[in-house]
Amino acid sequence: MSETAHTRPVRFRGGGFAPKPNRKIGIVVFVVLILLAEIGTRNGFISALTLPKPSDVLGTFAELYQSGLLWKHLIPSLSRLAVGACLGVIVGVGTGILIGLFSHIRAGLVPLVAAIFPIPKIALLPLFVIWFGIDEGSKYALIAFGTFTPTVVATYGAVDNVDRGLIRMGQSFGLSWMSIVRKIVLPGAMPGILSGLRISLAIAIILLVAAEMLGAEYGIGAYILEAGSLYDLERLFAGVVILSVLGVLVSAAIGLIERRLLNWRV
Repeated sequence: MSETAHTRPVRFRGGGFAPKPNRKIGIVVFVVLILLAEIGTRNGFISALTLPKPSDVLGTFAELYQSGLLWKHLIPSLSRLAVGACLGVIVGVGTGILIGLFSHIRAGLVPLVAAIFPIPKIALLPLFVIWFGIDEGSKYALIAFGTFTPTVVATYGAVDNVDRGLIRMGQSFGLSWMSIVRKIVLPGAMPGILSGLRISLAIAIILLVAAEMLGAEYGIGAYILEAGSLYDLERLFAGVVILSVLGVLVSAAIGLIERRLLNWRV
């Protein structure tokens, strides 16, 4: 028998460690948890003083929508989040790239970032109120500052982790410094930058609530604070669910950007 008769194709082994999206499982987990909460509260296993019925929370959502209060609270929160987070992300990504590319900027800014990064940003809210006033300026500043620091750290860490072999290869082919940055460094750092944005935007939502709990008439944070002061659990959980949905939507938006910008990955 010839040698070629025993040959057979080898299965491709280069596609491992590639997560496969399965949204149905996540939906099932949410549905099961909601059903367990509904059954537990209706049967008395879960006290009504600690957890409201999910059906009552859904009814609260319907009342919010019908009365128009949902948009009165949601639109100001979205505008504050968009302005503050965009400012923090733009400045943070730009600063992180500069730190990753230039040694003198790194030597000057890394100790500063390391000093301000551990500071709880919520503790700075009274200071921002003094600087920017009780109106929108202090809220924008708090969200932007809280988004800025983790974005800087994630960005210059991602730039540092770009394969130096690829950079040397570009140099050996005679690419200019700007071409290496544009074609090698930035695409190689993009996965780390986008991963850092997930954390930064989650922090922005937390700071949004804290800022709205101080001196805001409308907003999700103000709505939650009012519901908590009245011990209205249905309204309180409705506000928490809105924040949770907002976080899921932000994460989905980052995922969409990842699929568009990182489609070169196998």
